[in-house]
Amino acid sequence: MPSHDETSPVAPRAGSVRRPPPARTRSTGGGGRGSGRPPAGGRARTTASRTGTPTSPRPAGSRPGAKGRGPAGKGKGARSKKQRRNRRLKIAGGLLAGMLVLLGVFVGVVYASTEVPSPDSITNAQTTVVYYSDGTTEMARLGDENRTNVPLDQVAEGARNAVLAAENRSFYTDPGISFTGIVRATWNNLTGGSTQGGSTITQQYVKNAILRNDDQTFSRKFQELFLAIKLDNNYTKNQILENYLNTIYYGRGAYGIEAAANTFFGVPAAQLTPQQGAVLAVLIRSPSRYDPEVSPEEAQDRWGRVLDAMVEEGWMTAEERAASVYPPALPKSGSSLGIPEGHQGIIVNRVIDELQGKHGYSEQQIRAGGLRIVTTVDKGYQDTAKATVEDVMTGEDPALKQALVAIDPRTGAIRAYYGGATDFDYARAQRQPGSSVKPYVLATALEQGISVTARRDGSSPQTFPDRDAPVRNSGGVSCPACTLKEAITRSLNTTFYGLSYELGPENVRQTILEAADLPEVWDTGQFEGNKTLANAEGGTASSIGIGEYEMRTIDQAHGFATFAAGGVERDPYFVAKVSNSEGTTLLEYGGEAGEQVLDPDVANDVTYALKDVAAFSKRALDGGREVASKTGTQGLNAEDNSDAWMVGYTPSISTAVWMGNDDPNQPIVNARGQIIYGSGLPGAIWQDFMNAVLAGTPKEDLPDEPVIEGDTGEGVPEPTPTPTAAPTSEAPAPVPTPTPVTPTTVPPVTPVFPPDGQGNPNQDQGRENGNNPAGGMPGMPGETEDPPWPGEPQDG
Repeated sequence: MPSHDETSPVAPRAGSVRRPPPARTRSTGGGGRGSGRPPAGGRARTTASRTGTPTSPRPAGSRPGAKGRGPAGKGKGARSKKQRRNRRLKIAGGLLAGMLVLLGVFVGVVYASTEVPSPDSITNAQTTVVYYSDGTTEMARLGDENRTNVPLDQVAEGARNAVLAAENRSFYTDPGISFTGIVRATWNNLTGGSTQGGSTITQQYVKNAILRNDDQTFSRKFQELFLAIKLDNNYTKNQILENYLNTIYYGRGAYGIEAAANTFFGVPAAQLTPQQGAVLAVLIRSPSRYDPEVSPEEAQDRWGRVLDAMVEEGWMTAEERAASVYPPALPKSGSSLGIPEGHQGIIVNRVIDELQGKHGYSEQQIRAGGLRIVTTVDKGYQDTAKATVEDVMTGEDPALKQALVAIDPRTGAIRAYYGGATDFDYARAQRQPGSSVKPYVLATALEQGISVTARRDGSSPQTFPDRDAPVRNSGGVSCPACTLKEAITRSLNTTFYGLSYELGPENVRQTILEAADLPEVWDTGQFEGNKTLANAEGGTASSIGIGEYEMRTIDQAHGFATFAAGGVERDPYFVAKVSNSEGTTLLEYGGEAGEQVLDPDVANDVTYALKDVAAFSKRALDGGREVASKTGTQGLNAEDNSDAWMVGYTPSISTAVWMGNDDPNQPIVNARGQIIYGSGLPGAIWQDFMNAVLAGTPKEDLPDEPVIEGDTGEGVPEPTPTPTAAPTSEAPAPVPTPTPVTPTTVPPVTPVFPPDGQGNPNQDQGRENGNNPAGGMPGMPGETEDPPWPGEPQDG
């Protein structure tokens, strides 16, 4: 055993090493005390370590604690710098550790305080109510649930796997949330990328059944995160999947997979094939978009990808996948989710579209979120629109279709919207507007310094450099030197075709696009993807000025509202307010401030020029109320018409009426077999509606004179009056004494009117092939207009 304590320090204090006494010398070795050589079998230890007797110091640098020191005189500074660095690291580490501790405490507290309701206590859907503008009169109720909850073992395994393949393949192994999805969604939200949720099935269930909130906010996602984790901890995966399958919306009013299986395939969920289950799984992402009857190609594409995912996960063999055929779904039947039929249902669908497209609500929220939606549609206006159409069209051919849209120019609020008596929305049907586009041509001329008092050649027929066939005014009407105000009142084709040629068709097109806020390319309808206000090849000719290119009833009400608002364009809208079932306001919208797309003086002069049209067409409003209006008729051939319009406004309301057949190749005729013009049946509907909704309201003044003067274009001079014979200086001839005449009976003269009693169809344009769905021959009369002869009886 060594005679020393092995735990005692071997070296003397550091100070003795650095500063040894001058009289001492290092030991040179040998036996005896103070020897630096350790005894055999152990580490050297001096007796002084026990007695305190000083021993010879170790050479500088021999102390273990001095290992790695620099040259003498530098060790202290190096150590201080390292210590400072270490101190800073320790402080930073302490702060970080403290923050992590606080975060952990916060997370623990939030997690512990988060309450997850029992799935049995969750109300899966609430009824959404749509109101008229008064906020109390109901238009529709959405969410009369088509739901039958079933246990998980009554859902076919193949259908379950299809849902997992489409929505959350790792459902049975994840902790209820997707970390990669959350990181990806957070990054996109922070960097302005596309909004994403990165949701698992558990998160979707939390969002739709518990939170009932699709807001893309961090607070909502944070809450969803904790609920999903706790739900995953408190309930089994099968319980969560069962409630999810019974909660989700599949479209066509079907909530839950049992209702969906019956709605789409006429079988219970237990009998669904994997292929049928994949069809339903595709619907979860967007029920309306992927409905096999709505967009079969997109639905089948996603269906195939779901089956491929099932193969990858081992839920379907490659042979079964190869043999899979897209299963036919049952056709839609009746109205769904309480959406009413006819004109009210059309409005409700427009409301749903606006909430989704403009305000970001999901289909689940709208149809089952317990919302209270107040629309802009006035119940009295809407009832009047329906009643007026029905009264005027009594006894007429049911094949004739009508549309009426009324907009408040001051806000853009849609006050009445009659898209037809069926579920098809004719207010958004793209049809040729005929002469109802001529106010836009006039506006373009005014912007270029051509006043409404400028004169243009309205003689008929006329030929133009960009057209082989002549342009004619219907009925042979001719006016070689009419003012533009006279020409638009009489709706002269030759004047406005020539004016469009003079101004440039693209300039006229731009005016229409801005006034009616039309897209550059149609994003909906039969011409989707085609250039707006152009033919099939994308060209716009001077015939734009006489109505060759398609517009919709909503567009005409919108464009004329821009004139009524002094050139300020405001987007039409349906949704005024949205609240939840507790009455909390979620959205309140009063329209946009609008954009000044036309000079106020231009709008003033267009309105002034249109003041006489209604009276000239025998469609003046009651009590002498001033109104600006324009008729329009699109010709099908030399004798028949395909579309008829009446559009007009006061400062408080702009109303457009259209009439036509489903097939634009079929002529429109009244019950007497006579052709229909704009001032005929459409004019009667427009007149009766405007009189009814404006009755009892203050009369509003329209401009009494134009503002813009001059003519910078290719005008024609005012016709010279026919001179009378100059008197002579000779004495007047004597006046003979009259001879009494015995009076005789003269039969009264009976005026001759056009056969349908609607008046003189004084315009008739040639419609080029181009974008003409009717395929009219070049040079054949196209658009016809009908200011009636004075005193002529009106149709309808």
